[in-house]
Amino acid sequence: MKENVDLIRRWRTSAKIYFQIQNPKSEKFSFRLGQAATSSDEFGEIEGLVPTVYSTAMRIVALANQKGGVGKTTTAVNLGSALAELGHRILLIDLDPQANATSSFGLQGIEETSLYEPLLGGVSITERIFPTQRDALFIVPAHLDLAGAEVEIARMPNHLTRLAETLKPLQADETFDFVLLDCPPSLGILMSNALAAADELLTPIQCEYFALEGLVKIVRLVEQVRDSGANGRLEIGGIVMTMFDSRTRLSAQVVAEVREHFGERVYETVIPRSIRLSEAPSFGKSILEYDPNGVGANAYRALGREFLKRHAPPATPPE
Repeated sequence: MKENVDLIRRWRTSAKIYFQIQNPKSEKFSFRLGQAATSSDEFGEIEGLVPTVYSTAMRIVALANQKGGVGKTTTAVNLGSALAELGHRILLIDLDPQANATSSFGLQGIEETSLYEPLLGGVSITERIFPTQRDALFIVPAHLDLAGAEVEIARMPNHLTRLAETLKPLQADETFDFVLLDCPPSLGILMSNALAAADELLTPIQCEYFALEGLVKIVRLVEQVRDSGANGRLEIGGIVMTMFDSRTRLSAQVVAEVREHFGERVYETVIPRSIRLSEAPSFGKSILEYDPNGVGANAYRALGREFLKRHAPPATPPE
């Protein structure tokens, strides 16, 4: 974990030589990520990341559920890692002041790195993007100061679209294939901003009865965002069943009931309950690094493949 923090600190305090993420869709370089060491060898594992598969345009996916403890951050971290492993360039934005996604990569304790200033218009989001130990996976870390941002954003006239405005440089540049927004477990300003900025919502649902009530509320919130005019393109892109326990009937019953109501929106891949998934964040690693051959890692790899299949461009009909 300390190695991950040191990596970020070296980026921020070393000589003024900058790494840039090369944009595969353009001849130009996209933007600088941060300061690098004078020798590129130290960051060789980050330099020159060229994905093997590209989507047609950057897509913003909000991972949200106002109920806590459903595996939302676990899914954001490990789905992002799986997509990066599959060759896509991923940006994970930690919008939760608790900064659990940030600590999952061992990056907690780094100050002045959150989305606080970009949301308020102080700096560009490009100044808050940092590498993780996983190639092609980058993060905008969170900090407790995001809790204060909720209060300040609420006073602004465009309070629902602040995040959408903040993300515009990334949309124009299209350096990343997917941007994953890890939302706080509440129906506050930050989650509303995420839904107003996202192309789709991905909702993790724990395989327990009360999780169904939370799903109904999040569906209503999506409808409100659309009806308000803040984001008419928002759709429910998928529902992921998490913490599935094959030893209990309840898990199977909850999955069956959710599938009955939401049909194909529910992913076929089900994430099992796993001690390894719970342990991985304490080591500052995703499950793909912590237990690469375990059931949790295999489940998130399968989820990544299914996610990409759902987002594959439509086949061109033969002439």
